[in-house]
Amino acid sequence: MAAEAEGAPEAGALRDEPFRPEIVSSDVAFGGRIWDVRRDTFRYNGEDITREYVDHTGAVAVLALDDEGRVLLIRQYRHPVRYRDWEIPAGLLDIRGEDPLTAAQRELAEEADLQAGQWNVLTDVFTSPGGSDEAIRVYLARDVRATAEAFAREAEEADIEVAWVPLEEAVDAVLERRAHNAVLIIAVLAARVAREKGWESLGAADAPWPSHPKLADADGEAPELSEQSAAG
Repeated sequence: MAAEAEGAPEAGALRDEPFRPEIVSSDVAFGGRIWDVRRDTFRYNGEDITREYVDHTGAVAVLALDDEGRVLLIRQYRHPVRYRDWEIPAGLLDIRGEDPLTAAQRELAEEADLQAGQWNVLTDVFTSPGGSDEAIRVYLARDVRATAEAFAREAEEADIEVAWVPLEEAVDAVLERRAHNAVLIIAVLAARVAREKGWESLGAADAPWPSHPKLADADGEAPELSEQSAAG
């Protein structure tokens, strides 16, 4: 019999712990077109530590599921990795004061010409917490239908491909390492498990999002966005 791990949490108690160290200094090390790189010095375990990270607005993503159990995937070019990868609709939270659900509904319409009658929170994600403060909320959208008008797309979105894929096939693509997008991977695996559990794990569409670094500070109050974020 395997030995019990020392300090292992009780069943159901596994939870990330928020922590706010003293910030000694914080400045923009590099100002980018979309994101900045921020340099913070903070006090931790009795010493001052300096780290640089991508100062991200955060984002929302949408896993749309139709009545036949198919998920909506889009394929578009992503220059940093030189791939046209399969993804789910997603977008930045770069409009001051915009509700995350409203942003998700907008992204579904803009990237896939779809709207949905039923929305739930599927999961919340830190995409790369060692180098970015990006937090993404993934929504599950059901009761989907076409929007009245098609959205005019440009740049990398101009030639987006859209496909409805059975959820099981999307899971297979992930497990066989044919699909690499992190949010897609998390979303389809989470949806597969949530469906098996009768969707009991889903959150309300307007559920609070306390883990988003820019939507709630240590006191639970929404902080101001940076000037760049506010300008979009």
